[in-house]
Amino acid sequence: MSRLDFLYRMDLPHRAVSVYIYLADRANKNGECWPAIPTIAKELKLSESTIRRALRDLRKAGLLKTEQRYRAKGGKSSLLYKIRKR
Repeated sequence: MSRLDFLYRMDLPHRAVSVYIYLADRANKNGECWPAIPTIAKELKLSESTIRRALRDLRKAGLLKTEQRYRAKGGKSSLLYKIRKR
């Protein structure tokens, strides 16, 4: 049994499965990572809007939590992604 069997059994679009695997591959031991949406899009060869839809799918399924990160001077930085496993 694969550690991702739960993901393959869920009724998720292929874009969400791809993004989940991408984020899980880059997550630290706490299940956190922070790649920028353009970086994810470029590396998966998908559009940025497709990545945003996939992130929305994953949040709705309860597999992902996101938090906005900020720079020291208050400007927005990349999102912090927290991967959840079922």
